[in-house]
Amino acid sequence: MRSISKITQTFALLLCYLLCMALTIGGKAPNFTLKDQNGKNFELYKHIQNGKPIVIFFYPKDNSLGCTREACSFRDSYQDFEDAGALVIGINGGSEQSHKDFISHNKLPFTILVDEGNQVRKLFGVKNSLGIIPGRVTFVLDKNGIVKSVFDSQINMSGHAKTALEMIKSLK
Repeated sequence: MRSISKITQTFALLLCYLLCMALTIGGKAPNFTLKDQNGKNFELYKHIQNGKPIVIFFYPKDNSLGCTREACSFRDSYQDFEDAGALVIGINGGSEQSHKDFISHNKLPFTILVDEGNQVRKLFGVKNSLGIIPGRVTFVLDKNGIVKSVFDSQINMSGHAKTALEMIKSLK
C-alpha cells in the first residue's frame, strides 16, 4: 500500500511532466525523497526546516570527464559552502554503488542522491540536452526553499560551483 506522500509525489511528478515547466527563480522547490549513496532517505523539506540554504546540482553521469570536473569544483569549494552555512547535494540517475565509487575515487565531501528513473530531474524541469544527454543544471535554494539561482550549462562545468557560491554568499 502506498503512503499518501508517495501518491502526492507521484501526482506532482505527473503534473510537472504534463506541463513541462522548469522550476524558475522565485518558485518554491518541490519536496522529494530520494536515497543517498548509503541507502539512507534524504527528504528535501526536512533539510529546509534546518534553515540552511541548499545547492542542488543535477549532472548526467558519475565518472564521466565533465561530471567529474563539475563535482570536483564543488569539492574544491566545499569549505566555502560550509562556511556560508550551505548544504551541497548532487543528483543523477546512477546507482548507490556508482555514487559510492564516484565519491570515494574523487574524495567528494557531499551527498549524492539516486534519482532512479530521473523523476526528481523531471520534477525540477531539468531537460535533456540535444534530446539525449541528461541536463546539467544547478539550483540554489534559500533557507525557505525558494529558488534564488538556476545555472544551466552543459559545457561550463566549473561555472556551476562558482555561480552557486556567489549566490550563497549574497544570501547572508
